Amino acid sequence: MLEESKMIKLPFLENVDLEPLWSDEINNKLAMKHNLLFANIDDLPSIIVENKNLPMALNHLATLDINYPIVELDTGSFDRLLQKFKEIQTGSDFENVDTSSDDIIEVESDLLDFIRNSQDLLSNEESAPVVKLVNSLFFQAIKKGASDIHIETLEKKGEVRLRINGALKKHLDIDKNITALVISRIKVISNLDISEKRIPQDGRTQVSISGNSLDIRVSVLPTYHGERVVMRLLMTSESIPTLKTLGFTDDITKDLNRLLTHPHGMILVTGPTGSGKSTTLHACLQHIATPDKNIITVEDPVEYNAENVNQIQVNTKVGLTFAAGLRSILRQDPDIIMVGEIRDSETADISLRSALTGHLMLSTLHTNDATSAISRLMDMGIEDFLLTSTLLGVLAQRLTRKLCTSCKKPTQLSPTALEELSLPNRLYFKASGCTECDFTGYKGRQAVGELFVMNDKVKEMLKDGLNDHQIRLEMKKLGMKTIADKLKDMLVDGDTSYEEAIRIGIMED
Repeated sequence: MLEESKMIKLPFLENVDLEPLWSDEINNKLAMKHNLLFANIDDLPSIIVENKNLPMALNHLATLDINYPIVELDTGSFDRLLQKFKEIQTGSDFENVDTSSDDIIEVESDLLDFIRNSQDLLSNEESAPVVKLVNSLFFQAIKKGASDIHIETLEKKGEVRLRINGALKKHLDIDKNITALVISRIKVISNLDISEKRIPQDGRTQVSISGNSLDIRVSVLPTYHGERVVMRLLMTSESIPTLKTLGFTDDITKDLNRLLTHPHGMILVTGPTGSGKSTTLHACLQHIATPDKNIITVEDPVEYNAENVNQIQVNTKVGLTFAAGLRSILRQDPDIIMVGEIRDSETADISLRSALTGHLMLSTLHTNDATSAISRLMDMGIEDFLLTSTLLGVLAQRLTRKLCTSCKKPTQLSPTALEELSLPNRLYFKASGCTECDFTGYKGRQAVGELFVMNDKVKEMLKDGLNDHQIRLEMKKLGMKTIADKLKDMLVDGDTSYEEAIRIGIMED
């Protein structure tokens, strides 16, 4: 056998990044010891070897009843694949609170095979295959960087979708009966009532991946064809980005840093749902958190578990609202307060008055641009003098998907589009799709924002009775760069597509 191996001329691949083919019929642990791996190449199951340990691998292969084609990899590619096999092997690190050490299926294709071929899936929600399936969904969602997992019951099947970079993407289809068991399993680990299928339920659960704890917020909703579940993956303090890594331009980061040095006053972050407001606020808190400061937040829900910050979760059932939480915080001798969202005039009033009495206050509002925050607060009954004396600045932001650098394609924009947006006539880029970006055309997101600073000029304009639209026009004349300006820059630089810029709001200015 050894002599034969020297004569074999095997197909050779180099600089490839293959995904492991992990099969329960093979003792993968033993095969790895003999440097024998498995992967799909062009959808064909293949045996993977490297020249250095070829004799050992082929000797072990002779003991197995497998008839796949053999492919040789260069050392770097082989080591990459071996590392992935090791990660799957240590999948026992990934535990659900209700499970001890179930295996994880890391690759989507393997999970589909497992769903198709497992006979025990339809027994009950506590059966090992259902537990394995749910654990694998968590594992794959986290691996792909998803923020939410959607499990829906449709007329004839179930569907799992993941929200990645702010957009939903289909993950896999499941048999309708299995979907019901998966939802029951999620209810069990979230301490929800599995027999109740008529009313919405909310819960929480926790999973550990390689020693890192991850909170998951669970929402179950009854629909026409059955229940649907949305799970929000909440992040820990290690995943809070810094102000630098958020992606804002240097001028915004510099001005925001300057505002955060104020001992008192209010800083607002505005934008639609899912635009990264909470992340920005937590990045600000981490930037100013020092042992000599008492930082307290009241949030709904607590999305980032930050170590050096005291966090209060809103609970309306027992009367703990933003306003009630804020009143209690003020008796706790705080230096910096963060209110998750200003939803009503009571919260707005207490927030601004506490900013007036010597606290630095951070919060969010739902407005489309930075200057609209003024009229929103005035609509809530806030007096002009409170606004001008406490508001330091307003940051409006959006999250823009960035084009995948591996597959973006050049494109020409129509003359109408160029004229409408006052863009130069040049080559732009559009989304395409490849394995690098999971065929979405986009990889990663960048925060774009506009920072409106409440300076003496603005205070004069407010005193003269100018509305937010007039103030915005004046600020633009004075050089304030808007979100639309930043999106145009991203378009010209080839960082995003015309379609994404339109979706985010390049036309709104």
